[in-house]
Amino acid sequence: MKKDKDSLWFDIINVIVLSIFTLTIVVPLWNILVSSFASSQALARGNYVFFPQEWSINNYISVFNDKTIWNAFAISVLKTVIGVITHVFFCAMMAYAMSKNDLKGRKFYSAMGITTMFFSGGMIPTYLLFRQLGLLNSFWVYIIPALLSYYDVIILMNFFRNVPDSLEESAKIDGAGYWRIFLSIMLPLSKPALATIALFNGVNQWNDFMTAKIFITDRALYPLQMKLYEIIVQSQTDTIQNIGTAVAQGTTRGIQLATIVVTTVPILIIYPLLQKYFISGMMVGAIKE
Repeated sequence: MKKDKDSLWFDIINVIVLSIFTLTIVVPLWNILVSSFASSQALARGNYVFFPQEWSINNYISVFNDKTIWNAFAISVLKTVIGVITHVFFCAMMAYAMSKNDLKGRKFYSAMGITTMFFSGGMIPTYLLFRQLGLLNSFWVYIIPALLSYYDVIILMNFFRNVPDSLEESAKIDGAGYWRIFLSIMLPLSKPALATIALFNGVNQWNDFMTAKIFITDRALYPLQMKLYEIIVQSQTDTIQNIGTAVAQGTTRGIQLATIVVTTVPILIIYPLLQKYFISGMMVGAIKE
């Protein structure tokens, strides 16, 4: 009886703590979403919490009518898609090679990779290097520096080591080489790990604006996050200088919030599609020894 009562109190406390934690996440998101549908007058007054007094889609109309936002959206999509595909492929390719104990220089490569996890060249040397490589004001500055992450290599390397050797031996008997084994056996079997890495890298690529801020001055190459940053900075500048009426400032804030929602939606759509690949145990029953 005492045990049941203790379990009940434990469940109650858990529900309360998790409810508070959920509210601290949901309420700000809900406020941003609802505020993006508020009229400029309602935003100027700011006298609401969960629902605005006046609904409007003018903020979204302004966002979608801005051609620079569409261009920034296209840049964000391209750099995310290309970046994720190349990142996952390069990490998987290196991880497959590093998972072989007979690889010459394996310990040296491993030490060099681990070093990059703790140390970097610094911002100024990186900037000078990118300038010499011709990556400044280039779309490839989003892709090439992000090709490899040794942290992701370690995850995939451990996954490849769990693949039974008999699979590779059977493939080699049938005449398959390393590339065929890698593309036809290893990659399909490692979908859960690849999907996890793809999701994390995709979110990182989508949310990254520091690369554009430091290495890009051509506005045609600005991603959506950089466009959002410009809107926020402009809004803050107008507020500091007291330029415009409260309604005008409310309009700017509404466009800012609508842009935030538009920026967030693609990630919310992609995540459920990849979630099914997070299930472990795909190797169970692959072979019988």
